[in-house]
Amino acid sequence: MKKILIVLCCLAMANGLFAQQALFNSSSVVSPETNPDGSVTFRLYYPKAVTVQVSGDFLPQKKVHVNFGGRSMAIDVTGSADMKEDTAGVWSYTSDPLDPELYSYGFIVNGMKYPDPSNIYRNRDVSTWTNIFIIAKSEGDKGYLYSVNKVPHGNLEKVWYASPSLKLERRMTIYTPAGYEEGKGKYPVLYLLHGAGGDENAWSELGRAAQIMDNMIANGKAKPMIVVMPNGNANTSAAPGEWSAGMYQPSLGFGGGKGPDFGKPAASMEQSFPDIVKYVESHYRVLKGQYDRAMCGLSMGGGQTFSTTMLYPSMFGYIGLFSPGLSLGKGSSGGKSFLDAMNSDSEFQTDIAALFAAKPRLYWIGIGKTDFLYSPVADLRTYLDAHGYPYEYMETDGGHIWRNWRIYLTVFAGKLFK
Repeated sequence: MKKILIVLCCLAMANGLFAQQALFNSSSVVSPETNPDGSVTFRLYYPKAVTVQVSGDFLPQKKVHVNFGGRSMAIDVTGSADMKEDTAGVWSYTSDPLDPELYSYGFIVNGMKYPDPSNIYRNRDVSTWTNIFIIAKSEGDKGYLYSVNKVPHGNLEKVWYASPSLKLERRMTIYTPAGYEEGKGKYPVLYLLHGAGGDENAWSELGRAAQIMDNMIANGKAKPMIVVMPNGNANTSAAPGEWSAGMYQPSLGFGGGKGPDFGKPAASMEQSFPDIVKYVESHYRVLKGQYDRAMCGLSMGGGQTFSTTMLYPSMFGYIGLFSPGLSLGKGSSGGKSFLDAMNSDSEFQTDIAALFAAKPRLYWIGIGKTDFLYSPVADLRTYLDAHGYPYEYMETDGGHIWRNWRIYLTVFAGKLFK
């Protein structure tokens, strides 16, 4: 028995030493490292690898064709670059000087995706984890806005609320600005929606919403406001693994996951939205007028904003569509363009006329030049122009990406409640 115990102890010590060696090997590699000229060096210790690449949104993008909704479309994907190995088994690559921004990246080792073990900072986008880093050069640039700076900070909380419309207990993320806890005054509210495959964590993590609001409010670029970030999947309660459905695999599909049969929701997200507003207005010190409420969203959330604000035309005074997934909710368009669908749908025409008759102070649209949803957004603009409905429009480089949506939030938030 003593011999067995000695052997087990030796094995445990060997495993511990091996783990420590792996820890020290990874911790001795600095990655990513920002250089004085703004370039970034990436490193990976992997002495037995055959090929190693870095892939990230700081590299030129590539176009690939995918099948989406039964049709083929070209989308932008992150580029990659070969890394070089030194005599110590460390692979490295140095980028060109980079502009201020939040960047995502990862490694590809022998054809397999691999996280950077030297960088603890990561984000989950649907079912993909990527490392992140921020380049900031001056106060007020994008990197600064997305960073945690020495300014007064608001609070983030995850709250559960009852949704009678959906027959579910649901969760959302709520940002309260610095000073809210002092218990003085009431605040306007921005309802901020995520895209397909996302959840109530998306805007606070991928979108850096809290950092953006902290920095903009502190610098006088935005009014102090409460930001409500609900889960836009009407047949789920919360983010994957954070409600009773368990640790299922998230996907872009409606409902946010594969695995359990979530079933058909009792109502649409648009129909259930008053449940969210009711909870917020009964649990937080908020102003309750039309011009004290704003709603915006990206992709699927932009489509939900488009539909919700027509369903409740006097509820929101500020409306933002970020790369919106536009639909009239009538199923297949039968080959029609979105413009033809709008021009032939009398119900839509009545609804959007009622929305603009309610006089929203801002109807704001933003999209990237290479976004695969560019065409229907252009159709919407044509329709609005033809009917004299006022709106503001912003077009940026790039496609259907968080880099654009963070910009849109920054611009939109700066126009609210003034």
